[in-house]
Amino acid sequence: RMTKRVLRDICKQQNLYWTPQLNDTLYLHYKGFGRLENLEEYTGLKCLWLQCNGLTRIENLEALTELRCLYLQLNLITKIENLEPLQKLVALNISNNCIETIENLSCLKALETLQIAHNRLQRVEAMHDPSIITVLETMPNLHVLHLMGNQVIKKIANYRKTLTVRLKQLTFLDDRPVFPKDRACAEAWAVGGLEAEKAEREKWETRDRKKIQDSFRALEAIRQKAKEKKNQK
Repeated sequence: RMTKRVLRDICKQQNLYWTPQLNDTLYLHYKGFGRLENLEEYTGLKCLWLQCNGLTRIENLEALTELRCLYLQLNLITKIENLEPLQKLVALNISNNCIETIENLSCLKALETLQIAHNRLQRVEAMHDPSIITVLETMPNLHVLHLMGNQVIKKIANYRKTLTVRLKQLTFLDDRPVFPKDRACAEAWAVGGLEAEKAEREKWETRDRKKIQDSFRALEAIRQKAKEKKNQK
């Protein structure tokens, strides 16, 4: 159980401060904890590692208002909740849990990285709930999203292009980056379909070829200049 004494013993083992408020990082992974509790004294925490426990709920984090990174992957959590006090949170990892709905995240305006891969997200939208993409759109600073391993992505038509178009700040989706070329092609597809996407891709490829050719010409000019200079000696 996550008692105050157990927490202080862990701090001692990890050569952290015995005074809870002075710690900015706390490693509580692989401890077999079933519940989050007794963390109210750790008000200075900026990074909290809780992966690989038996946690079933996100709770009792109200005092951790300085938290920037929260790692909850590989637990038994079924619902995203009680994150409202964490207004400075930048990275949240809740992958490999039992979550069925993306919810209660719009309050995290500073969030840049959301890892929610390998959960139980199955529906694009419920009868009275907003769609997953609509919820993600309420997060203005979201740059990195890991959604792979959920059934729902099979139900989102043109999944990668759709998310690239709808999530304007996204720079990394699942297993690879969203490059400027990818975004430009996806946006062209959204406006004019496959033909527009093909035309935009050809523009980028032509531009890339020109850059390579210009580089070769510049290198050849340098070589020629060096050769002429050598011959003058």
